[in-house]
Amino acid sequence: MLARTRLTTALAALTLALAACGGAADDASSGAADASAPPDAEMPGGDPPGDGAAPGGGASGQVDTGTGAYLLSDGETVDGGTYASVDDDENAIRAEGAITAALAGVTVEKTGGDASSSDASSFYGLNAAVLALDGADLTIDGGTVTATAEGANGVFAYGATITIVDTVIDVSGGNAGGIEVAGGGTLYATDLTVDATVKAAIRSDRGGGTLVVDGGTYRTSGSSGAPAIYSTADISVTDATLTAEDSEAVVVEGLNSVTLTDSDVTGDMDGTYGDATGENVHNVMLYQSMSGDAEEGTSSFTLTGGTLTSLNGDMFYVTNTDCVITLSGVALTLADGADLLVVAGNDGARGWGTAGANGGVAEVDLGGQTAVGDITVDEISQLSLSLADGSDYTGAINSDGTAAEALSVAIDGTSTWTLTGDSHVTALTGGLDGVDLNGFTLYVDGEAVTP
Repeated sequence: MLARTRLTTALAALTLALAACGGAADDASSGAADASAPPDAEMPGGDPPGDGAAPGGGASGQVDTGTGAYLLSDGETVDGGTYASVDDDENAIRAEGAITAALAGVTVEKTGGDASSSDASSFYGLNAAVLALDGADLTIDGGTVTATAEGANGVFAYGATITIVDTVIDVSGGNAGGIEVAGGGTLYATDLTVDATVKAAIRSDRGGGTLVVDGGTYRTSGSSGAPAIYSTADISVTDATLTAEDSEAVVVEGLNSVTLTDSDVTGDMDGTYGDATGENVHNVMLYQSMSGDAEEGTSSFTLTGGTLTSLNGDMFYVTNTDCVITLSGVALTLADGADLLVVAGNDGARGWGTAGANGGVAEVDLGGQTAVGDITVDEISQLSLSLADGSDYTGAINSDGTAAEALSVAIDGTSTWTLTGDSHVTALTGGLDGVDLNGFTLYVDGEAVTP
């Protein structure tokens, strides 16, 4: 049975994220390879975009943030103009220390100069186009940020606060994403247009933080390791459009959360089933990479309203972590031939735990939710599925007869489960009143049940 403390931990994480929403922004991270993606770029626990090294893996304890071409001073407002950097390990604009500063309609260009350390660029903002660090409070209104250099993230908050509104951000350099928090940074984003080609449009890295997004368009393309969101922080997004053209849509690593409200989310992970790597193809992944980028604990993914579309792969994949997935009033579109949910171990090749002992533990709560698709839970994994408040689930659970470590289904008096194949669970709460066998057989703890 799933420990209730997991749910408590997840809710605590969500409370922290919501408490930060007093501004109007949003928070993102890199992840399974940003740490999150398939076998390339932002790969979870695997290779980072551009250099094949896991984002964050093997960093030293030394914080390296480089230098800045233009250093903001306390109380300064920069209105218009172009600010550029082409030197190695240099930010185009930098706000450092206990200062308050602002940019209005500024053009920022980081078009040359590489990061000497991929870890430092991911963890500390080395070589980012715009970096706020060490307690700075930076406001950005309008303007553009273009970053094409290696390790040049777009806008980065490291132990600082950034509020950014109506800005266009275009990032195409290796090992770099759009907007990022790390080291406990906070970033509030409103109505941005963000494009990234190698890592996540919204991302976080070691040390996490808070990222709050309200409105805007966030798109990744060109890399199987570039989800729209990669989270090692508390990230919340409202009324936004999120699209990953070659990657999964969202990755959550470890004791962190993604909360989406009334947003349209689409992923199209590059890959095929049954390839030589054994890589799972999916749209939303919750996992623990073991790289040290995210504290171990219960991952949380909450989606209320809006849409979630998988153009290729299973809708949800859980491995090597505990997690809580909560869906309410979401329009789900599942790729052909894919599962709604896979909770399973992995081969350990990417370092995500030890094969045979790295299953997933998932609590999935559907409230006022319609969901279609099969569910698979392997023999070293657990699932607790709850259908409540008029939810309707159509699909088969472990139709091949696999006996999960634990697999319980709870159905309240207003909800239904319609089988599309023989199904095997270890426990059923609520009786058969809400179950439509539809000509198939339901096995509970190995015994066939009848109406």
